[in-house]
Amino acid sequence: MFVHNVSAAFGYDYNDATPDWVHPFIHLILVLAPALLISVGLYLAIRGVLKLWKDRSMPAFHAEPIRGLEGSLFSTVLRYSRRQQALMIMVSLIAMPILYLTLELPKQIVNNALDSDRFPIAVLGRDLDQVVFLMLLCGLYLLAIILNGLNKYGLNVFKGYVAERFLRRFRLLVYRQWRSDADSRNQSEIIPILAQEVEPIGGFAADVLALPILQGGTLLTILSFMFVQDPVLGAAALTVLPIQLVLLPKLQRRVNALSRTRIREVRQLGRQLSDQLRERQVNPAGLLPVSTSFRELERVRRKIFRLKFFIKALNNFLTALTPFLFYSLGGYFVIEGRITLGALVAVLAAHKDFSAPLKELFNYYQTLEDTRIRYQEIMAFLSKSIQPLGHAQPDNTVPQEAGQFERSKQRYPALSLVGQGAIATS
Repeated sequence: MFVHNVSAAFGYDYNDATPDWVHPFIHLILVLAPALLISVGLYLAIRGVLKLWKDRSMPAFHAEPIRGLEGSLFSTVLRYSRRQQALMIMVSLIAMPILYLTLELPKQIVNNALDSDRFPIAVLGRDLDQVVFLMLLCGLYLLAIILNGLNKYGLNVFKGYVAERFLRRFRLLVYRQWRSDADSRNQSEIIPILAQEVEPIGGFAADVLALPILQGGTLLTILSFMFVQDPVLGAAALTVLPIQLVLLPKLQRRVNALSRTRIREVRQLGRQLSDQLRERQVNPAGLLPVSTSFRELERVRRKIFRLKFFIKALNNFLTALTPFLFYSLGGYFVIEGRITLGALVAVLAAHKDFSAPLKELFNYYQTLEDTRIRYQEIMAFLSKSIQPLGHAQPDNTVPQEAGQFERSKQRYPALSLVGQGAIATS
């Protein structure tokens, strides 16, 4: 009775005459999947609150102030690109109604221009026959596609401008701070930092607000369109979302941890090569540590490739499950007369674009954590701190003992895969 009541609330009443295979679909879409989604949402919210409370309750260590750089990445980005961020938000919001038109017009073309016998039809006081009306709707659809493409093109170009502008300024600030207190021990490390490690921070500066607003708005627009066509099919689009929320972020965090290990290994290799260059002679004993670094880089990158392609395959499989529900249950609804064929075609077309913003939001969350750690490590490098996440300590030595490193891992789980002695500090 509970499932029947829920189904009735979604506008679908089924009885004993309904085929047996529809019943488990209704249970899955309207009861099981929403219950899992609510549970996952509560779990993520509670975990976030506990993490925030734990961070605030732990004693705070403040790095030395650095001229031109704030303590957090968000503050630094907003300090130098506040106006550009506001403009990108406005352009992102403009894209939402245009996107809805690109979803609605194909449905109108199928239902009112192709599968209709109500012609001629009056439009703005003029009677139009079927062909002219079809061309009118197709022209509007073409215009919506052009406007959507121009909006995305302009936004991406402007994001690139903001990213490169912030990256140039950030590089200058890091370089100026390094020049003000140059040390022979860290001269070689500044090269990979300025050339490679600051690149993701510059790219993230353009996405810090625009990407979640654009992709989140796109996701809500597509989902709203699906619910307008049919609430049951709209709920079906969320069936595999709880699995994606649980599995994909965990796997992506492992990829990010391996990426951080690779970056530290590159730093270590840079120090070794710089030491050999300062010797001004070829030292046969230097081949062993360098070759060891090469093997370690190969091993880490192989792990990254395996995890990345597994994530991609898993996400593609989960994404393909929802169209199966659309074709089976949605096709039955068309035969039953609950929805039109144009609505089903529109829902299928909308779902094709549904997984893209969801994937972008997953990547944004992981990039946010990864970029935050990169920023804090650069701050630690400039602050002469032994803590890898930018917390100052009385001395400038590299932590060698297992106890010190274990304490660092307990506070920052992202360092769990980093080997002892591989932390690049000044």
